[in-house]
Amino acid sequence: MAVLALFIPPLMLGVLLMLGRYEDLLLPGVSEQVPDGVPAPQDADPGPVPRPPRTPA
Repeated sequence: MAVLALFIPPLMLGVLLMLGRYEDLLLPGVSEQVPDGVPAPQDADPGPVPRPPRTPA
């Protein structure tokens, strides 16, 4: 049991580090997402306009 208690935390840390590196390899970098000379996309619609608060009549 003591051996398992010593081996499990480093093993779990290794798995987490390995998954993080795997994710970095799968996701494209910022330079790959937008080609050179293309401006960043802008939101076309800002969304609904908030209503003013109600005042008692």
